[in-house]
Amino acid sequence: MSRRQFLAMSAATVGALAVGAIPFTHNSGAKPVRAQNSHTPPTKFDREVFTLCEQCVWRCGLRAKVVNGKVYKLDGNPNHPHSNGMLCPRGQAGIAALYDPDRLQFPMIRGGDRGSGMWKRVTWTEALDYVAGKLQAIKQQYGPEAMVFSSTHNLSQVQFENLLRAYGSPNYGTQRSLCFNAMIVANLLTFGMQEPGRDYSAAQYIIYSGRNLAEAISNSETQDLIAAIDRGVRVVLLDPRFTKTASKATEWLPIRPGADLAFYLAMLHVLITENLYAKEFVAKLTAGFDEVSKAVKPYTPEWAASKTEIPAATIRRIAREFAVAAPHAFIHPGWRTSNFVNSFQTERAMAIINAISGNWGEPGGFFAGAGEEGGGLGAIPQPPYPRASALRLDGVPWKYPLVPLEIGVYQEMRDAILAEKPYPARGWFVHRQNPIASLPERRKTLQAFSKLDFIVTVDTTMNDTAWFSDVVLPEATYLERYDPLAVVGDGVFIRQPVVPALGESKSALWIFKELGTRLGLQDYFQYKDEEDYIRQQLKPLGISLEELKAKGHYRPPSHEAATEEFKFNTPSGKIELYSASLAKNNFAPVPVWQEPPAPPADQFYLLTGKVAQHTQFGTQNNKLLSELFPENVVWIHTKPAAERGIKDGDWVYVESTAGKIRIKANVTEAIRPDCTYMTPGFGHLSKGNRVSYGKGASDSDIHLTFTDPASGGQALSQTFVKVYKA
Repeated sequence: MSRRQFLAMSAATVGALAVGAIPFTHNSGAKPVRAQNSHTPPTKFDREVFTLCEQCVWRCGLRAKVVNGKVYKLDGNPNHPHSNGMLCPRGQAGIAALYDPDRLQFPMIRGGDRGSGMWKRVTWTEALDYVAGKLQAIKQQYGPEAMVFSSTHNLSQVQFENLLRAYGSPNYGTQRSLCFNAMIVANLLTFGMQEPGRDYSAAQYIIYSGRNLAEAISNSETQDLIAAIDRGVRVVLLDPRFTKTASKATEWLPIRPGADLAFYLAMLHVLITENLYAKEFVAKLTAGFDEVSKAVKPYTPEWAASKTEIPAATIRRIAREFAVAAPHAFIHPGWRTSNFVNSFQTERAMAIINAISGNWGEPGGFFAGAGEEGGGLGAIPQPPYPRASALRLDGVPWKYPLVPLEIGVYQEMRDAILAEKPYPARGWFVHRQNPIASLPERRKTLQAFSKLDFIVTVDTTMNDTAWFSDVVLPEATYLERYDPLAVVGDGVFIRQPVVPALGESKSALWIFKELGTRLGLQDYFQYKDEEDYIRQQLKPLGISLEELKAKGHYRPPSHEAATEEFKFNTPSGKIELYSASLAKNNFAPVPVWQEPPAPPADQFYLLTGKVAQHTQFGTQNNKLLSELFPENVVWIHTKPAAERGIKDGDWVYVESTAGKIRIKANVTEAIRPDCTYMTPGFGHLSKGNRVSYGKGASDSDIHLTFTDPASGGQALSQTFVKVYKA
């Protein structure tokens, strides 16, 4: 297969990207923007293995150095575009995940009440037979729809989805509705893709809405941002908190939570009324400009000033500066974007500003990301799946018609289990996911678990969800196993075992095949083992598994270049500023103002975000990372803290209508007086994770459930709390 064919097949996947949601950045080729200087001290090692990190979803390239049969050091792979030779703190700490004394190493079946910690070690044969028997019994008695399946972004997810579809259940949950459904659905309706790529190499002006790249590290993109700042790019950050990214920005605007939509509507007003947009581009490649122009007339900067608490002159100046820099300018689409029920229209307004700036395909602007799937890889043969006729528990598409089936509305699935509508669920199969810790209103999630007859979890650690399961199946860590190949840009990358798996842990590919065989679904798993799976994937590329293992990656010869003209995967074939799909489903077809709720006078917005030392709910038991960031605290501004007699380090209660937590206070001026902030991922219930158990408090205990009807996104910042001394 030629490079041209390879690239063409990669591009063909762009419009249909299933659940990638990995942002794509571009820096004028394969080399990073920032000059690379090695800060890694020389390490003597017996051998070096190229593989892929899994400490977060960015999935960087790794060089694992082995001494005396043990992994001794992890470094970034310079040949991988997500790492560019560097690793973040979480990636460096992967060794502690591998050798965590608390990790799961043997199959276990519950021996006492759920959550009691009473487990019985069993053989793989006993565990798999038991799980398959339970799945068969539920299917025969209640139908396949009575089983719920959920997993998170990972390379073996394709075979997990294969298992659920072969089994026949329509009920599938991912955590994306807790993070970025608003961004994904808005971009699909506007550009026909989940997330456009960004070119930092020539960017002159970047606007972020709450994106905290300096701490919520996306390795290569964080590198690109810092390099762009070194180069002098102008960065404007809208965020109620003064984050580390704010400290690096040219301008920090502490916007009122939920008012970002007003800011961007006013920017649109200025750009259109002052003719500061790319007229030729708009006429040729967009649809619906006149409707947008009419809709944003009332949204002057003076109108937006009262909503955002940002001066009208500042909004007008930023709009004009952005126009001057365009097309070498972009508004970042964000990451954890589903913060308010108006976040979907906020994302639409951001997308439309990018579109009318004419930055598409321009240096320093947007482009079509190459995607993570396809890449000309061979496919594993599969027969057709049985038709799943039952309604989905999460309401997709009968309640949420615009949400992609492969993403879903996770929090709605939990609530449907509780309500037993449209029908009762009987079991939940969880793969590498932690709904008890991640879903809002943890009390409800535990209640939903109590209504189920059977829960099985596949994971590397005894997290909270595994702790409350009936069976736990130990998965090998990412340094011990194969996964399906990863396609990034124009390259294919391999995850391969660096060392043998500890205990009896197995790869997900092995677990799903064994379960499928016991369920009579062996025709859907036509691979002998993990290496046979990868060899089938490699067959069209003409490279052997041994060659790929030695180099860690493969790029086809570059003597030919892809020349196909990109086409937007929308009904009109253009960037849709006006969306007929939205109108058809009774949503505003162009962005309009939606007033977000505000807290009562004695309460605060509850904000959450990321830190550089942890990944969501999965790394708190990592001993190295725990030493750097052992527990979370709640931020509160000095003024309301003084009014409540709260001093820095005091124990306080944070209370919403969902519940109450006890946590230490961080009294600071780096946050608006009407907001509080806490890092999620703490307050674990599982005593099986001895490092993280009892550390900090869980935001899931106090977050309320609000779902945006258009995108299905959970409105994370729409919870209001009281704070008082404990």
